[in-house]
Amino acid sequence: MMDASTDQLRTLAAVIDHGTFDRAAAALHITPSAVSQRMRALESQTGRVLVRRSKPIEPTAAGRILLTLARQVALLESEAVDALGADEAGTGPGGAGVAPRIPLVVNADSLATWVLPALAEVHGVAFDIVLDDQEHTLDRLRDGTAMAAISSDREPVQGCTVTRLGAMRYRAAASPAFVARWLPDGWTPSAMAAAPMLVFDRKDALQDRYLAARAPDAHPSRHYVPASAEFVRAAELGLGWGMLPDLQTAEQLADGRLVVLDDAAPLEVPLYWHQWSLQSTTLAAVASTLAAAAQTALR
Repeated sequence: MMDASTDQLRTLAAVIDHGTFDRAAAALHITPSAVSQRMRALESQTGRVLVRRSKPIEPTAAGRILLTLARQVALLESEAVDALGADEAGTGPGGAGVAPRIPLVVNADSLATWVLPALAEVHGVAFDIVLDDQEHTLDRLRDGTAMAAISSDREPVQGCTVTRLGAMRYRAAASPAFVARWLPDGWTPSAMAAAPMLVFDRKDALQDRYLAARAPDAHPSRHYVPASAEFVRAAELGLGWGMLPDLQTAEQLADGRLVVLDDAAPLEVPLYWHQWSLQSTTLAAVASTLAAAAQTALR
């Protein structure tokens, strides 16, 4: 039977979060030797190697399981202290008495539009936000590094619940100058094959999905712009065309900085809230706030 202590689990989480034993030791205010001792003891108790000594350190399959447990224990411990009103108890870094920490994975467009204002309404929580494409955010739930995620995947991860939030609408858009230069005969399949395209990063499939339906033989050159606001700005500057969210481009479309290339073929990207199946007042508060914001912002 495994008899992992809270300190050992906290140390495992710190090692993975900070990437090295030395940085984990600094975060926990203990020595690197103490970190090594706790990790050896935990691996001895489980009979498994829990982390790969790479740079940065990464969890093994067994380590990901215990990392999930470590996150859950830390969250519930923080909530219990808060419920007891123990303001003076365990106020050291990484211990009880600090704001509960929620590692959250969000796609960039949601964060840039409706998610961040919603999170600002949740008080007493320390958010650890990681950006990822909406089609890949669940990977971090599976590996234990996140407690919740916004994803376009409706299938729940094992040990998690899923709730539909709504959908974001994207349209092919570009600047008037871009249209004049690259689309003199309109938004035709030949124009789609020649006109430069904006892509967020290597995981972003929205533009390719659009082209597959409208011009499957088109393979235009592409610019990678891995930041949500800068992606829209690149379109305004005429660098390329891209699938832009309505939530982020209403002003630019209204004042003519951008024009929609194909209003008849928007892409609807459904979004779902995934979270651990854990009786947590903090997670429940975050989920409720985001659901309310999504009801207003999303389709």
